[in-house]
Parts: sequence; structure tokens; C-alpha cells
Amino acid sequence: MRAATVAGTSVACVLTAVAGSVATDPSASWYRALRKPAWQPPPVAFPVVWTALYLGIALAAAAALDAHEREDPERRRYLWALAGNLVLNAGWSWLFWRGRRPWVAAAECAALALSGADLVRRTYRARPGAGVALAPYAAWCGFATALTTAIARRNPRKV
Repeated sequence: MRAATVAGTSVACVLTAVAGSVATDPSASWYRALRKPAWQPPPVAFPVVWTALYLGIALAAAAALDAHEREDPERRRYLWALAGNLVLNAGWSWLFWRGRRPWVAAAECAALALSGADLVRRTYRARPGAGVALAPYAAWCGFATALTTAIARRNPRKV
């Protein structure tokens, strides 16, 4: 992988993480009052998991991008897919935490999960090992969709 590509994908992931974390407030009284499923991970798990996932996204995306020539249309399509995925990624936090709209966030998260699966597919086509390494991200997005939906269902009067 080229250092410039890794730097670019790393900056994109850091910006996504910052954009999402600005909206996130697990200590908010609104969130604490929500009924949550017993299978929700403890709060400390989220920053740990997301840090690892963002690192994986940055490295897998860099590997996939470097598998293509600079002017390759497939590289451009990959960049657009990555950008769209990262926008969806940060957008969930704004819909759930700031918007306090769990059902809307769940629908958006389902789109994120599909986008993540598409990113895994595209990455696998370019660099199979990187695609396999990115698979936990898509799986986590699927889990996040189920969790957000479960929270929305348990709190019909608070959403």
C-alpha cells in the first residue's frame, strides 16, 4: 500500500469518527431513560470496537484503492462507495443521538449495513484478503441495525 493512500483513507476515517462522536452523548438523560435489550454491549465496548473498525476500514480501503490504476473507473466508483458509506456511518449518530429518532436511525443503519456489505464486496474483488479483513465492519453494522431497531421497539413513546 502506498503511504499517501493510507494517509488519505485514515484521514477520512478520523473525520468520520469525529463527526459521529460530536453528536454522541451516552450520558444524556434521554438515552439513559431508554429501555435497551439485555444483549446490548456495555458502553465501553463501543469506542473500542469502533476504533478497531475504523482502522480496518482505512487499511482495507487503501489496499483496494491501490489495487487500481489512478485513472481506473473502478477506483473512482470505489471512492464514491467509500465516501457514501462514511457519510452514512457518521449520519447514524446525528439521527439517533441528536435527532432522537431511533426508527429513522434504524432505517439509516440498515442502509449503512448494505453499504458496508457492498464495500466488503468491492474490496474483496480488488484485494481478497482486505475484503475478508473488512467483513467484521459489515457484520457490526448489521448488529447495530438490530440493536437500534430493538431500542426503537422498546420505546414507542420516547421516539
